[in-house]
Amino acid sequence: MSRYARQTVLPEVGAEGQERLARSHVLVAGAGGLGCPVLQYLGGAGVGCITVMDSDRVEESNLHRQVLYTMGDLGQPKAVAARRHLLAANPSLHVTARVENLDAANAAAMVAAADLVVDAADSFAVSYILSDACRAQGKMLISASALGQSGYAGGFCGGGPSLRAVFPDLPAQAATCATAGVMGPAVGMIGALQAQLVLKSLLDHQPSPRGQVFVFRLQDLQVSSFRFDEAEEPEDALPFVAASNITAADTVIELRDAAEAPGLPAFQARRIARADLLAAELPRKGRIVLCCRTGLRAWGAASDLKAAGYGDLALLAAGDPA
Repeated sequence: MSRYARQTVLPEVGAEGQERLARSHVLVAGAGGLGCPVLQYLGGAGVGCITVMDSDRVEESNLHRQVLYTMGDLGQPKAVAARRHLLAANPSLHVTARVENLDAANAAAMVAAADLVVDAADSFAVSYILSDACRAQGKMLISASALGQSGYAGGFCGGGPSLRAVFPDLPAQAATCATAGVMGPAVGMIGALQAQLVLKSLLDHQPSPRGQVFVFRLQDLQVSSFRFDEAEEPEDALPFVAASNITAADTVIELRDAAEAPGLPAFQARRIARADLLAAELPRKGRIVLCCRTGLRAWGAASDLKAAGYGDLALLAAGDPA
């Protein structure tokens, strides 16, 4: 127990708390800028069972902020490399690497197997899919996002309001680390806070992270927080689906052109640009599934259709073409 001596000496942890951490299972969706510090600190704290999901591979441009990895990991799946480094640091852990992304098809089962879920995927679709699954199963979700020198982290679901209650709408457009940039220490700070919120939740420390968001604006050297315990769930939330959830009865609209997405997500899919949707006279009965890369364009198109009286709508974030 000398490994955890400086942690168990805390009266709010102790031997009982350490044993509680050892019995815990945490699902971490994403092994990038946020996921790296989350995984390092959870492994260091002795969280006994960790499942990490990520389909990406380590690139040299990751290394300035994803400091879990080294040059020797280039080209390797992040989940596999992360597992290897965690076990090298703490062989007593049980770490499962899944080289796949979390989506609407696997979310329910992955969340069900865990005690607590970490959203470190930096994807609108994954965040909302995880929030929906955690809310349905009563599991705590520690979600965060970081870009540039700003970001947030907070505790959702688990008996409290979901991510959708706090962020009911997606932004009109979204930047990425590749397009807007990101400072390594900024994303590291937010990921470390995620890990701290996870440990507080697993140890049932008060106050609970549930219902609180921490906001970082490090370009202005500002940190703030707010509570959202009474936030109301949206009544008409747009669900995300996986390609495997599409049925023959669905009307499927691919919003991308052939140059952006050569393949179609389903045999019955039609290519229609968002600007042309209302003139396309889509069927009023049955589900309409709107597809794009991240889900952002599909969200906007669904909002257009909803305003025009369409009711049964779903979103597919298809990612980059294979």
